Amino acid sequence: MSTELPEFYFRVRDNGAFVFRVDTENRHRRIEMDQIAVVNIRNGEIKPHGDRGLSPDEIETIKGWMAERTALLARRDIDDIHRAVDYLNTTTHWAQTKASDAQLEEVTDALLLAMHDLRSVLVRKKSDRILKRDASGG
Repeated sequence: MSTELPEFYFRVRDNGAFVFRVDTENRHRRIEMDQIAVVNIRNGEIKPHGDRGLSPDEIETIKGWMAERTALLARRDIDDIHRAVDYLNTTTHWAQTKASDAQLEEVTDALLLAMHDLRSVLVRKKSDRILKRDASGG
């Protein structure tokens, strides 16, 4: 573990974080965290905590964290989708080779509806992309 702590700590929450300034330069040599802001990634809002204002450096640091967090969440989303493809393949193999009639009866309708819904969305989105590409001459 590093002996040097970061200047800011971001306590992640749904849609953002609470932002704290980390202080170890106090007379008790304890780690103190002073909340300075609340961040909402979804709408890009940065709200100072309490009556304090944020310095341009603090705002820049927070915006940098927001950009990194947004990129991380996007990478996680696409990774989850790739995993879902793997699960679909695993489920297909299970249904074909291992599933009992009772197990298939339990999950077939839910799987068929979910796959029909997914297929409908994917076909519509692909059609929209093709039409947009053709309209732009690409």
